[in-house]
Amino acid sequence: MGNDSGYTFSIAHLTVLDLAPPEMIALAARTGYHRIGVRLLPATPGGQAYLLDDPAMLRETQAAIADTGITVFDLEIVRLEPHTDIASFRRFFEVGQALGAQAILVAGNDPDETRLTANYAAFCEAAVPYGLTADLEFMPWTDIPDLAKAIRVVGAAAQPNGGILVDALHFDRSDSHVEDLLKIPREWLHYVQLCDGPAEKPTTTEGLIHAARAERLFPGDGGIDLVGMMRPLPRDLPVSLEIPMETLSRTVGPEERVRRALDKAKAVLAKLDVAGEPLAQRRAS
Repeated sequence: MGNDSGYTFSIAHLTVLDLAPPEMIALAARTGYHRIGVRLLPATPGGQAYLLDDPAMLRETQAAIADTGITVFDLEIVRLEPHTDIASFRRFFEVGQALGAQAILVAGNDPDETRLTANYAAFCEAAVPYGLTADLEFMPWTDIPDLAKAIRVVGAAAQPNGGILVDALHFDRSDSHVEDLLKIPREWLHYVQLCDGPAEKPTTTEGLIHAARAERLFPGDGGIDLVGMMRPLPRDLPVSLEIPMETLSRTVGPEERVRRALDKAKAVLAKLDVAGEPLAQRRAS
């Protein structure tokens, strides 16, 4: 399937977290992607992460970028907590700059909105010299549980490199609203994460987290209205396919999974142009 939609595609690290960045770059080059995301910091204590303390692998990753033309787009994952020390991210920024990355995925884990907003603003300021945006991702089990609060925090922080990351699963599970997508200023949108999930939503926090980190579905295979979510978003946003599938991964290797993911994402996005669907809500790129 061709790519005449205007979208470019990235493999999110969570999709193939067992692969080191050089392997991901080679995989992306073989399967038709343009970019990858890299997890520099673990999502949970003791979780998998790469490169911050591995200069040899960093050099190998830079060589793979040069050899293939596949770029690193986003970096994960920064959690802003009550006692976060912004100065501690210097190495994170330096590695991101060395990779040529553009965006950082940021999570809000502080119930004090005033302090969280101040820390987010300070983090944005610290990232500026490295050419990085700070994209706040709302997730229903965090202290930025939905799109409305993400808009409020990023707006109050008022930083030129601030942004909001819309993840399809979190958008659906947080009961955020399509009309709120139109309230996001264009300059806050740097990329979007696409996947699918069952129509029936988990009823517990544990269930939400497990589904998000381990058992998503390929675009079009679940019950999320992906076309409705994508319609108001700019058509030139990079699309990161974040689709961890622990059960499927026991029988299907990473190359086949990322190929299926890309084919299915393109099929969903092609529906944006189906004749007869109203385009009035589409935002200009």
